[in-house]
Amino acid sequence: MLGGIFNAFPYTTYSQNVGLIQLSGVKSKQVIVAAGALLVFLGLIPKVATLTTLIPAPVMGGAMMAMFGMVIASGIKMLSTVDFSKQENLLIIACSVGLGLGVTVEPELFSKLPQSVQILTDNGIVAGSLLAILLNLFFTKKKSQAVIANSSGAQRRNPQKTVSVS
Repeated sequence: MLGGIFNAFPYTTYSQNVGLIQLSGVKSKQVIVAAGALLVFLGLIPKVATLTTLIPAPVMGGAMMAMFGMVIASGIKMLSTVDFSKQENLLIIACSVGLGLGVTVEPELFSKLPQSVQILTDNGIVAGSLLAILLNLFFTKKKSQAVIANSSGAQRRNPQKTVSVS
């Protein structure tokens, strides 16, 4: 609400935060609040902003490489519980990662779509995540329908006697 009043940038979460938490191991709310207060205070001092521009690009690149590497490692860690022997899971991962990378490499990939849809396809993470969710729902629904069909067919072939108690 304050960002809207003061015409500030929109609030968003960044995937770097996952890498930062993995690298530092700090998950305490007090540390996050203290760091935020410190950043706000330092942001009000123009000399500090000048000093931050003097940080060499290779230093920033090295820090970002470690953070984004941790984001990827966290994603791989989450995927380690997936059963890769199932073709559906491989297809979901392949399509969602492929779409996410495609949007990242070629930002104009979905430029012909309506603006309301482009909101969801402009970011590779969002596009890949949505595709993964949709494919998972599709394959889960398809699988549950097959299970229902198999179980109803098995019941017809092997009817069990029911005993009623009077």
